[in-house]
Amino acid sequence: MREMTMAFVIWALTGGVMTALGIVAFCSKKARPFGFWANAKMFEVSDVRAYNRALGKLWCVFGAVFVLLGTPLLGEQNSPYIILSILGCMVEVIVAMVVYVTVIEKKYRTR
Repeated sequence: MREMTMAFVIWALTGGVMTALGIVAFCSKKARPFGFWANAKMFEVSDVRAYNRALGKLWCVFGAVFVLLGTPLLGEQNSPYIILSILGCMVEVIVAMVVYVTVIEKKYRTR
């Protein structure tokens, strides 16, 4: 049981880091937009402050849902419910990318 609790703590800390990144982006007063994709050139943003707030909200929701998806780790070892965490994370990442591309990037990209 201790191993499963430790696994959930590590999972929750990872989700907490994602949420903390969202809070930093949300509260940022910089004139530089935060990037979503790793090692990708950032496009021109029409309203940097609003873009950073939208991206911060996305990361905060992502981190909170990530922690919730880890709750099967609190169960017994070799639980079949861990598949919910695995598949849920895959779906969550795809949904986050779709929301970013279809909503945030579309709204704030300078044409």
